[in-house]
Amino acid sequence: MLLAGDLGGTKTQLGLFRPAGGRPELLDLREYATLDHPSLSSMIGTFLSATGVRPQEIKVACVGVAGPNIKQVARLTNVPWAIDARELMATTGIPRVWILNDVEAMAYGVPALRPDELRVLQTGEFNADGNACLMAAGTGLGQAILVRQHGRLVPSPSEGGHADFGARTAREVALLQFLTERYGRASYEHVLSGKGFINLLRFVSDDASPLLNQGDQDELPAMITARGLDGSDPQCVEAVQLFAAIYGSAAGNLALQCVATGGVYLGGGIPPKILRAFDTPHFMDAFRAKPPMTRLLERMPVAIVLNRQTGLLGAAVHAATLAP
Repeated sequence: MLLAGDLGGTKTQLGLFRPAGGRPELLDLREYATLDHPSLSSMIGTFLSATGVRPQEIKVACVGVAGPNIKQVARLTNVPWAIDARELMATTGIPRVWILNDVEAMAYGVPALRPDELRVLQTGEFNADGNACLMAAGTGLGQAILVRQHGRLVPSPSEGGHADFGARTAREVALLQFLTERYGRASYEHVLSGKGFINLLRFVSDDASPLLNQGDQDELPAMITARGLDGSDPQCVEAVQLFAAIYGSAAGNLALQCVATGGVYLGGGIPPKILRAFDTPHFMDAFRAKPPMTRLLERMPVAIVLNRQTGLLGAAVHAATLAP
């Protein structure tokens, strides 16, 4: 039996899986408020007690966490925990524990996705020998490169969401200046994330949109996208269009960096919520517009990941490869 986890700043999912070919079978899934527990080991203990499973029955536990992972110790970006694989083995009694970056875990899940769990934006010409990449926009921006090794895709973790934002148009140059004045430097995460929608609305409205003073800031990105997609607020419309175009350009950059002829995947919580934004040409036009490599980008398959549990699935996929 395998234990997989997807640990986020707000909620954590833990699941039990049975190895089953390329896609482990989900047996039980529970969700917890992350900070309701003093540590991940405490949460795992609660989960095992609730499911009636003994630690010795777990061959491997694999958990994706939102933060950089160095030598199997991860410090979370938005949770005051350090996750240490060795400490987890000692405190839970599970014989083997492995830590992944959260987007790295999601990337392990990508090859196991079914066609109905993807929204295809560009069919392209799939290359079974090619690399792939993943760009996940949600609370933050994560990315991973999947390198083809001996016939299978092996993810490499990345903190590329914090790379410098590269402007392409006069409007984006003005946005770059706006963000630099506000933050000291501008990263892609300042644009392609939940808080990115707020930054974009501040920019397009000169900080004057009435929405900026309404309600909970956590709810503001959803308000902006809703009004941008239904066309009821011209400033929100421009914010969503800028988001789509910059996302397309950034995804095209990553695709070129790894020659992703095996597929370009858009994950995270935001893309499935704003599917209508991808029905406009803003994303794909910006993705392809990179001469002299336009033809190469036109041949790359591009799809949105619809399965919101891909990170958990990916942790289980990797756990299965580590199981004795």
